[in-house]
Amino acid sequence: MTSNKRILIDRRSLLKIGGGLGVALAAPAVFTRSAFAAETLTVADPGGPYSPGYRKAFYDPFEQATGIKVINVARDAEPTAQFRAMVETQSYSWDVCTLTLSARDILEKRDLLEPINLPAADVPGLMPDALTELWLGVDVYSTIMAYRTDHFDAANGPSSWADFWNVEKFPGRRALRKNPIDTLEQALLADGVPIAELYPLDIERAYASLEKIKPHVDVWWTGGAQSSQLIQSGEVDLIALWNARAQAVIDGGAPVKIGWNQGLYSIEGWGIPKGSPRADIARQFVKFCADPKQQALFTEFLAYGPTNLKAYEHIPAERAAALPTSEANLKVMTIAREDWWSANRSEMTERFNAWILG
Repeated sequence: MTSNKRILIDRRSLLKIGGGLGVALAAPAVFTRSAFAAETLTVADPGGPYSPGYRKAFYDPFEQATGIKVINVARDAEPTAQFRAMVETQSYSWDVCTLTLSARDILEKRDLLEPINLPAADVPGLMPDALTELWLGVDVYSTIMAYRTDHFDAANGPSSWADFWNVEKFPGRRALRKNPIDTLEQALLADGVPIAELYPLDIERAYASLEKIKPHVDVWWTGGAQSSQLIQSGEVDLIALWNARAQAVIDGGAPVKIGWNQGLYSIEGWGIPKGSPRADIARQFVKFCADPKQQALFTEFLAYGPTNLKAYEHIPAERAAALPTSEANLKVMTIAREDWWSANRSEMTERFNAWILG
C-alpha cells in the first residue's frame, strides 16, 4: 500500500489537533502524562492488518500524548459473548473493543455499553452514521464488485449489478457470496430497485432475480480469503467481495478493477463495556480516535475509509481513490441497514440456505 507522510504527535501538537476535537482535547487534566502516569489501557481489535494500522494511527500516538500504555489484544470474530461475560462478572480483560454495527446493536439492546460522551458538535467532519451515545465508528468497509481487466475492458467493463446479471453482454465466470447478506441487496439492485429504496428488502423480488443468475454463478464463496484467491488466480472473472480483499489483490499486481457503483458499506468502531473501571480513560481514547489526522494514518495499512471525512485533507489522492469514504466512492454507495438485518437475519439465512441447495 502507498504511504503518506508520517505524522508525529507529541503532547504539544496533540493539543493543537483539529478544531473539531478542541473542546475534548483542551482540558488540561485529560492529556497530561502526570494525570495517568503508569496507567494502561487494553484494547481489543480484529488482529491481522488492523493491529499495525491502529497502532500507527491510535495506540502509539495516544500513548505518546498521555503516558497511558496501550496494549492491544485480538478479539473474537464475534465479541458480543465476551462483552456480556465481562460485564456480568465485572471481570474486564479489556477496556474498549472494536464492534461492527450488528455487534453494537446487540450490546446496546442488552444495556452492556458505556456512554462515550462525545457530542457530534465536537467532531464536525464525522459521518452521521458513525456516532451514537454509546459507540464511535472509525473505519468503513464495503461490499463491491471487482473484475479482471484481462477479461473485461477496464474502460467498458461491468459497472452495475444489472451488468453482473447480464451474462450475454458480459460473459465470464462469476462468484457471489454464499450468504443472504449483501447478496439479496445485489439481486434487487440488479432488478432495477433504486439504491435509495432498497429497504425494507422485497424478498420475493430478490429471489426472482437470484433465480436468473443462479445457473451462471460458478462459485458461491464462503470466506474472505477464498474470495481474494478466486479473483487473483483468475478462476473467476467477476465477483462480489469486500473492498479491502479486492485492493489487496490489486496491490499484489493482479489485473483487477474495483467497481464502487451500488456498493454496500458498513462501519466498525469502538465500544466500552459497561461498568469498566477504566471507562474514563477509554472515553478519552475513543475521542482521540475521532480525530481526522489520526484516522488518515490507518489508511496506510488498511484499505478502509475514515469516518471523519476531514481525514482526506491528509491522505494522498491516489490512496483516497481506493477508500470507500472518498467523495467519489461514497456518493455511489449506500449503507447496509443493520437494523433490518437484525430483525430478519435468522429467517433470511434459513431461506437462503434452503434456496442454494434447491
